[in-house]
Amino acid sequence: MITRHKFFGACFSAALICACLHAPTLLAQTSFRRNMERVAGMDPALAEAVPAARATSLIYESLLEYDYTARPYRLIPGLATALPNVTSNGMVYVFHLDPAARFQPDPCFGVDTNGVPKMRAVTAQDFVFSLKRLADRKLASPGAWVVEDNIRGMHAFAERSVESAPTDYSRPLDGLTALDDHTLRIELTRPFPQFIWLMAMCYASAVPHEAVERYGREISEHPVGSGPYRLHSWRRNHEMVFERDSSWRGWNQGPAAVLDEKKERPFDRIVYRVMDDPTTQWLAFLSSELDLHGEISRDNWDAVVDGSGQLRPELVQAGIQLAALPSIEVAYIGFNCQDPVLGPNKKLRQAINCAFDGAQWEIFMNRRVVRANGPVPPEVAGYLDAPFAYGFNLAHARQLLAEAGYPNGRDPTTGKRLALSLDIGRTTQDVRESTELLVSFLDRVGIELQPQYHTWNAFLTKVAARQTQMFRLGWIGDYPDAENFLQLFYGRNISPGPNRSNYVNPEFDRLYEQAHATTDTPARLELYRRMQIIVREDCPWLFMHFPMSYTPYHARVLNFRPHDFPYGMEKYLRVAP
Repeated sequence: MITRHKFFGACFSAALICACLHAPTLLAQTSFRRNMERVAGMDPALAEAVPAARATSLIYESLLEYDYTARPYRLIPGLATALPNVTSNGMVYVFHLDPAARFQPDPCFGVDTNGVPKMRAVTAQDFVFSLKRLADRKLASPGAWVVEDNIRGMHAFAERSVESAPTDYSRPLDGLTALDDHTLRIELTRPFPQFIWLMAMCYASAVPHEAVERYGREISEHPVGSGPYRLHSWRRNHEMVFERDSSWRGWNQGPAAVLDEKKERPFDRIVYRVMDDPTTQWLAFLSSELDLHGEISRDNWDAVVDGSGQLRPELVQAGIQLAALPSIEVAYIGFNCQDPVLGPNKKLRQAINCAFDGAQWEIFMNRRVVRANGPVPPEVAGYLDAPFAYGFNLAHARQLLAEAGYPNGRDPTTGKRLALSLDIGRTTQDVRESTELLVSFLDRVGIELQPQYHTWNAFLTKVAARQTQMFRLGWIGDYPDAENFLQLFYGRNISPGPNRSNYVNPEFDRLYEQAHATTDTPARLELYRRMQIIVREDCPWLFMHFPMSYTPYHARVLNFRPHDFPYGMEKYLRVAP
C-alpha cells in the first residue's frame, strides 16, 4: 500500500520550508542529484520502465536522439553522423556511423600489456547484433516490437531463435546489413514513417557482443556502452552513481559540447537516489541534498506555487526555479466496447463524456491538467485542434441519456438507476478522492458509478482479459507522433494489445492502415485528423485530461529544460565552476 503523506499544513509548513532552505549541504558541487524510482537493470533490451531507460541512456547510445532544445520535438544524430538516407518509398534506411565513436574501456575487449582494459570502435555490425538481440525470444525483450514486424526477415529470425541454442546471430538477415564498418542498411517490411523515432529509443542502443558473451545476463549489472557517463557504483534500492567519461567524443563536438569550462562545465557525477517517501524527497530538495525534485504532488502544490501559477517568494529567494511542460500523455477512462451495455450504445458513451465536469476536475488537480478533447495531446504532430462535441454539458448529457434508453439515468426495464462498474489499479488517497469526484459527476445525471479497486497486477490482468466494464488508465507517448496514440483504437490491437477498449471501427482501421503506408507528411497528418474525428464521435473513452509537468530545481543547475523524452539528457546540464 502506498501512503500519501500530508506534509504541508498551516504555519508548520512555512517554518519547515524556511529551516530547510537555510540548511547547509556538504555534498560536492560537481554532482547532479535527483530522486529516481528503483532501476531493475541496465540492459537496453530490457529497459521497459522509465527509470531503467533513463539510467541506461546515460551509458548507451542509439543511432538518433532527440534535440534537447527543439519544440516541437525533432531528431538529431546520435551515433550516426546525420539523419538516415531514406529510399525505396520509405522502405530502406541507410545510416552512417560516427567513426570517432568508441565503447568505453572494459575487460571484455581485452587488456593491454599493463593490464589496462581496452576500448574499441562502434561499428555497424554492433547494430546488426543489437537489433537482432531485441528479437531473440530467449531474451524476451519488451522492445521486440521495435524490430520484429518492422525489419524484413526479423520475424523469421525471432522464430528461429526459439529453436536453436544458443541463438545463431551470424545468420544473415535481408533487412539488416552492415555495408561496411560505418554504414548500416535497414529494409522495412512496409513503409512506416514512424520507424525513424524508434531508432532513438533506448531499446535500439548499441551493445557490444563481447560484453554479452562475457557477462551474459549480468550485463544488466555491468553495462558497457559508448555514452557520456559510466556506472561508478550501484547500491540497489538506495543509490546509483554515474561518473563522467571525459573521453566521450560529444564533449568536444556536437550539441552537448563544452564551449567554455571557465563559465560552465558538465556535472562530473550523476547521482540517482531512491526515496519512496514524498516528505523525505521534498525535505531533501529544500536542504539542497537533491538538485531537482521531480513532479510536485497535489498535497504540496499550494505550498510551492501561488494562485497565479508562480513559485512562492520564499522559494524564489532561495534560488529555486520552476520549469513547466505540457506532457505528451493522456489520462482516460476506457469503455469496454465488448460490454453488452456500453459497447453497442454510443449515445451512452457520449452522455458520460458530457457529464464529466472538466473545469471542476482541473481545480481538483490544482490546474496541473487540462481537459482532454480527444486522445492526442496538443504537443503531438497530427493533433486535431477543434472543439469537442461532447464536452461538459449537463443538459446535453441528459438528452443523450434519454436517447440512449436511460431517461434520467434509469433503466426502464428495471426502474432502477443505471449502475456501471469502474475498475481501478491504484488505491492511493489521491486516486480514491478523484474517483469520488467522478462518482459525483455521473450522479448528477442519475448514473450510479461503482468503483472496484485492485492491485496493479490484478487490474492489468482483468483489463487484458476484457473482463472490465469501465477502467481508468493513461498513456505516455513513446514518440511524438499521433500514430502512437491512435494505435490504441486500431482493431487488430484489442486486448491484450494496447487497444484496451476493444474498439473496432472498419473505417478507422482503413484510415490507420493508409496512414501507416503514407510517406507524405501533410497527407499523413490529415489522415490522423480524420481518425480523431471518428474517435471523438464514437467516444470509446471518457477523455479526461492532458497532464502538465512542473519541475522545481535549484538555480545552480544550468541549462535545464523539461523533456518528454529525457533519456541521456543529463549530458546537457551544466554547473558554474
